[in-house]
Amino acid sequence: MVNVLRLTDVTYVRDRRPILDGIDWSVDDSERWVILGPNGAGKTSLMKLATANDYATTGTVDVLDKRLGKVDIFELRNRIGFVSSASARRIPANETVRDLVLTAAYAVEGRWNEQYDDIDVRQAERILAEWDLGDFTDHTFGTLSDGERKRAMIARAVMTDPEMLLLDEPSASLDLGARERLLQMLSGFAQSPSSPAMIMVTHHVEEIPPGFTHVLMLRAGRVQAAGPIAETLTAENLEATFGMPFALSEIGGRYSAVART
Repeated sequence: MVNVLRLTDVTYVRDRRPILDGIDWSVDDSERWVILGPNGAGKTSLMKLATANDYATTGTVDVLDKRLGKVDIFELRNRIGFVSSASARRIPANETVRDLVLTAAYAVEGRWNEQYDDIDVRQAERILAEWDLGDFTDHTFGTLSDGERKRAMIARAVMTDPEMLLLDEPSASLDLGARERLLQMLSGFAQSPSSPAMIMVTHHVEEIPPGFTHVLMLRAGRVQAAGPIAETLTAENLEATFGMPFALSEIGGRYSAVART
């Protein structure tokens, strides 16, 4: 196994407010992590560090065996796939789905005068088919449903064969059918040995796809629990993380949690 992310005694302070405090966490290339925690727990800040989009106040962050602060972050970011609502908002509404994925090769948003090889076009079309978007290649991004947009952004993120894929609430805002369709596809991708290390942020245990292996649970900027899902995702750890008692159940690798009265 190869380590792709390591945070050592990391604190992250903004506007004199500690957002992350004493974080120790590492991710290997064969692992698929879920980050769980309430609003304000520090999940987004953790993703900023993992994607080399910000720096820790103290401690060290190593991404793909490169230490932040001592590496060309633009070269490093090209090795990371990242999907978030903010990145989707930057996509021009009139961009075709094929071009949305193709432009990842140049790390640009909105096709201009770039030249693409046939191999790039074939790869884009293969990836679009894998994410069930083969019938939408000539559609514009602005005409897609929320679920189609989420899958298109993931297809864009994997176009460059990243060494680490980070997903920030990929199923947020989706209806039940679109959510389940996306989770099925994420589950299949996560279980493929050729897929990169994966980290997914969510608020809900119901959104953890089968095939994800580990969970990191955050509360108020501190790690409440971290480790293999089967051992770490417990009702006791959920209560410590969200501040209320839960009844937790699992069927076929899918989890559900409801408040316990």
